[in-house]
Formats: sequence, structure tokens, C-alpha cells
Amino acid sequence: MPETSKRGQIMPASPIRKLVPLANKAKERGVKVYQLNIGQPDLPTPQAGLDALKHIDRKVLEYSPSEGLRSLREKLADYYHRFNIDVDVDDIIVTTGGSEAVLFAFMACLDPGDEIIVPEPAYANYMAFAISAGAKIVTVPSSIDEGFALPPLEKFEALITPRTKGILICNPNNPTGYLYTMKEMLQIRDLVKKYDLFLFSDEVYREFCYTGAPYISAFHLPGVEQNVVLIDSVSKRYNECGIRIGAIITKHKELKQNVMKFCQARLSPPLLGQIVAEASIDAGADYMLMTYNEYVERRKFLIDGLNRIPGCYSPIPMGAFYTVVSLPVDDADRFCEWCLNDFEYEGATVFMAPASGFYTTPGMGKREVRMAYVLNKADLGHALKVLTEALRAYPGKTAEAPQ
Repeated sequence: MPETSKRGQIMPASPIRKLVPLANKAKERGVKVYQLNIGQPDLPTPQAGLDALKHIDRKVLEYSPSEGLRSLREKLADYYHRFNIDVDVDDIIVTTGGSEAVLFAFMACLDPGDEIIVPEPAYANYMAFAISAGAKIVTVPSSIDEGFALPPLEKFEALITPRTKGILICNPNNPTGYLYTMKEMLQIRDLVKKYDLFLFSDEVYREFCYTGAPYISAFHLPGVEQNVVLIDSVSKRYNECGIRIGAIITKHKELKQNVMKFCQARLSPPLLGQIVAEASIDAGADYMLMTYNEYVERRKFLIDGLNRIPGCYSPIPMGAFYTVVSLPVDDADRFCEWCLNDFEYEGATVFMAPASGFYTTPGMGKREVRMAYVLNKADLGHALKVLTEALRAYPGKTAEAPQ
């Protein structure tokens, strides 16, 4: 039997999806599974996007340009201008989701063996994309006790080597919901400028900032405009994860040329997805306010409920729609599996993402899970009740678990 690639062997399994087979088996047994594991919103896609899909009048569904439809990129440029992000249509390359945007950015910027510094916990697929590019993620741990604030800059600087090519942030953050302050963003800017690094900035959750302070984009930081590689996606803001439309935005001319080679190799981003995305940008302020207000309500409901469970602790997330929660269990991976395999309460169980998969530092996140508040409040309430009962029944509960 031929041997498979080392790259494939070391590619990490998704902590978000690896328990899906267990969840499917639970559903087959008739168990109601409250899915808090994945950022799949249950809110409606903008009607304008759905109508555009229904009323396609093309006679041929052709390839689009490799960089994406110009009409979509023009609308995206106008959208970014609303956030005081000064880019034009030629700074934008449409990708097959935010995932391809990260992968192509890495492929275009990094050589095998190059390193990127990332605060952890971090979106688990960053590691997979780095492995695909032959690069290495080097992590700086943040702490739940400090609300996952940016680690001290000295810790970043201690990791910089001749192979360091960039710093990657997700702001607002997945998985923690943390929102970097202007002070923290300027500190990152100073490091990027000092060492002439790329600043990869994943900003797909920019609409969901709950502090009242102005949203800070990497493109708002003076002096590093040529260093910034902004990663974006329409999936979360328009509740259309399935259309697979993202973007890379950069003013770095050579980087754009490199990215375009990878875009040409995969031919084009999805035509139908671009049509839906372009129409969805016209969804309007009422739609965005509805979405925002719903997440504000869900966030308060879930975090208040979690922090009332004995032994549970969640910082208050200031952005996105995720939180990382410390649980009174011996091992969160084992607990999440047990919930799907061996537990149900009133015919239901909960599906969470073990947080260990969002860390690379051994032992970190062992008693933590990521939850996405993408369910309505009634379902969140039932899920909290089921979680409380699961913690009571779990054989590996700690002394702090509800009795």
C-alpha cells in the first residue's frame, strides 16, 4: 500500500467538525442536538440575495474573472468606505470563502519554513492553512483569566526570528469574542513596522462589535498600509456561509500579483455565490441592525446563563458571536464526546467545540470549550439546562460542578 503524504498526516483535524459523526449518531438515536459547536448562524439570508439567486437570467453560467466580478468588487470597495477603509476596486481580490483568502495569502507571502506569530487560542484552520503552505504557526498564549487580552509585546518580540514573516490577528476574535483596543492595535502596528512584517488581519466579524467604541481595522493603522493583508468574507454578516465568497484586500502590488497566480490556477470564484453576495450588500441598515441586535440579546442571555452554572466561567465577549468557557470537568474533549455518546436530558444533548483544538501549546484549553451563540434564545435556554444536567451527571466532573 503506498504511503500518504507527511503533510496530510500532520494536518490537524477540525476541533469544530471532528465530533460531527458522534452528533449524527445521536440524531439517529432520536436525540435533539443543540449545536453550539459551529459558527453557522440561523438568521435569514438577505431577501435581496435570495431573490438574485432565484431570478438569474443568464443563458450560460460562465467562469467569472479570476479576481472576481468587477461589479462585486466595486460594491465591496463602497462597503469598506463605510468603515473608513481606504481601498479601491483593484485592491480587492474575490476568493472562494474566507478560507481560501487565508490560504492564498499564506501561499503568496510565505516560503516553506517561514513563521507567523498568532495569539492563541486561534481559529484552528489557520494551522491547517499554514501546513498547506509549508509554513509554521508560532503562538503567543492569551489567558481566559485576563479575558483573552493581547499578550504583552515582549512575548511577541521574544519569538521573532529571521524566519518570521508576519503576525496574524482575528479581530473581532474567533474563538474568544475578544475585540482588540486601539492601544493593542497600535502595539501590533509598531511590531509590524519595526520588523517589516506582514500583518494578516481576519476581520470577517467587523459588524459585531459590542463595546460602543469605534471599530479598528488594520487599515486604520498609519504607516503599515503596504504591510496589511486583510481577510474578509460575506458568510457571517449576511448569514450566507454556503455561497463561499470571501476576499483578500491589500495595497501590496507584488502580493496581489502573487495571489492572482493562485487565483488563475483555480480558475474563478463561484459565479452564483458572487451574484448573491453582490445583491446582499444592498441589504440595508435595517437588516444589519436586526442581526446585530439579535446577537446582543443572545450574548447577554448565554453569558449570564453560563456564569450562573457553578464552576463555569466565561468572560464577556466584546465581538463576533463566540465565547470560550471554562468548565468544571477533567477533560473538555472527553466531556464533549461523552455528551454526544452517553448523555441526554429530556431527549436532548449539547454539541460544543473542545477548546484544546484552538491551542497549540500542550495542555492549554484542556477544560475549556468554544460555544457559538447562533441559536435563538429559546434553544439557548434549553441548551443551558441540558449543559447544567450534563455537568451534574458527568463522571469526570470536578468539585466545582453542580451537584
